[in-house]
Amino acid sequence: MTQQGILVDLNRCTGCWTCSMACKMAYHLDVDDYRVSIRTIGGNRIDEPLGTWPDLSLSWMPIFNKDCTMCGDRQWEGELPFCEMCCPSAALFFGDVDDPKSTLSLKREELLQRGYGETMLPAWERSRQPVFYLKKDR
Repeated sequence: MTQQGILVDLNRCTGCWTCSMACKMAYHLDVDDYRVSIRTIGGNRIDEPLGTWPDLSLSWMPIFNKDCTMCGDRQWEGELPFCEMCCPSAALFFGDVDDPKSTLSLKREELLQRGYGETMLPAWERSRQPVFYLKKDR
């Protein structure tokens, strides 16, 4: 049995919203309908850093909601999901979690071997599962 999942390399994500816009355009979503949104990890507002100069930090986290289909129709045809295909920083990887040779599994293993930490959002976030967030502290 296969379980499709998403891996997000948080060190590569630039918070550009391209993944979200690719999904919106491909699936003709309404103006306020997002299957992928980008959370700013930093201050209290979008794209506001945490800290004071010169010690600032800012990063982003794509959040895939439960309506995300992982572009199952495209994957069935052997094509990449729109968000992965359009991501300019190559931060997203889809694949079969149970297949050790899938793109997701190979990338996950590579990043873990390089010292990245892994986390998943808790169930109360009501986000798509499984989504693996990997990050290496610099």
